[in-house]
Amino acid sequence: MLKKACKDIPTKSGTKTNPKSQKEVPGQMLDKASKEIPTTSGTKSQIMMRLEKMVEESDIMHGAIRSVDMDEGVFGIAHSELIAKEDMQQLFEHEELGIAVIHTYIWYMYDTLMRGTELCNRFNFIAASRINTTFITKNPTSVMNELVDRFMVAGDNTTPSLYFLPFNSGNGGHWVLVAMDLSRLMVYYLDSLPGNWSKYPSMKKTVDAAILKFRSKKNYRNRKEITWVRVQCL
Repeated sequence: MLKKACKDIPTKSGTKTNPKSQKEVPGQMLDKASKEIPTTSGTKSQIMMRLEKMVEESDIMHGAIRSVDMDEGVFGIAHSELIAKEDMQQLFEHEELGIAVIHTYIWYMYDTLMRGTELCNRFNFIAASRINTTFITKNPTSVMNELVDRFMVAGDNTTPSLYFLPFNSGNGGHWVLVAMDLSRLMVYYLDSLPGNWSKYPSMKKTVDAAILKFRSKKNYRNRKEITWVRVQCL
């Protein structure tokens, strides 16, 4: 499943918010569709344990790099990541996560649980390397168009589905998760730290603009405002 890289590479392991739209719900109520993903409580998930076993039993030597090739089904475009066995320890040991580790975990989850199933129509992922604080600061319009392009790839968005965006705050490597439901005009915000999306106004503005532009291109009627919901992280 993992390809060896061509060569070894040294690595180191604007809009106003409507108060009525600000809600907080328990984590388990994020979406009914999420019940279809197997999880465990208080222990490592089954998918995490399977990934950890696969990495441990792989023929990747310590210090060596592998290229993980991801087809367009994962992020909407073909994508590759260079990763070392040591990098994955960030995930297993609950350390600060790099983009390559997050992308590799998403790819493994997609390939193991979702590929070829109905879940592919219910859950979509956005590459964190293309949508982040740095890019939004430099060129928000380009980032907005990136999001719109990702939405368009999935085709029919009139049925309930979620787009997951791991978003890097650009402040010490902290990550939040933004889950967008385009059909219901709902955005779910998950953050392990206190506060809500108001900490990242440029991110919220860009996401809102992308959703509205996508719906305009699809000629969908916007019967209500986009609602942001803060989901409790357990």
